[in-house]
Amino acid sequence: MGYWKSKVLPKIKKVFEKKDTKKSAAAAEACKSFDESKEHITKEFEEKKTELQPKVIEIYEASSVEIKALVKEPKEPGLKKHSVAVHKFIEELVKIEFPGSKPVSEASSKYGPALIPGPVFFVFEKVSTFIVTEEKSGPTPEAAATTATEEREIVLEEEKKEEVVEKKEEEGKKEEVVEKIEEEKKEVVVEAEKAEPTPTTTEPEAKVEEAAEPAKP
Repeated sequence: MGYWKSKVLPKIKKVFEKKDTKKSAAAAEACKSFDESKEHITKEFEEKKTELQPKVIEIYEASSVEIKALVKEPKEPGLKKHSVAVHKFIEELVKIEFPGSKPVSEASSKYGPALIPGPVFFVFEKVSTFIVTEEKSGPTPEAAATTATEEREIVLEEEKKEEVVEKKEEEGKKEEVVEKIEEEKKEVVVEAEKAEPTPTTTEPEAKVEEAAEPAKP
């Protein structure tokens, strides 16, 4: 065990260190080569911008939350943590021939995205121009205010209609009450008339009638 720690393990570490050093150096060279082609990539990007926009937005919308966050705010810790998802996203950009995506994809396959942050973030920056434009193209504050005003007006109109309907219902109820009262009055009058006694001929009147009759011969 002592021999392993003192002899074998240090040699293994040196081998990996050498590999990492060579890998980092190659990655740095790839970054340098990419930097030299940035001007050409930007020119090609501007020429294809209109054609690329819907395709890029489609790829972006289908991506994970982590990738969306990296596109908007590129950070190296996130690049290391989500290197697999980053490489996959770049491969999707290669399929639509996004300028600069192919050399970045090749370098990412060899060295990993974490060792070539410059080229990866350069591509992400170009992608983000479409995303920012898409978000800005949403409703403006003026349009939102107009919409809110229209909604309030609709609500007020509905409330007015409800008030009119309620008033009509109340008036209808009042008319019904008045009609019932009138009917009850009529019934009371009729009942009162029925209850009055029929007038009969009094005794003095009968005598006057007899005196008025002429005497028979």
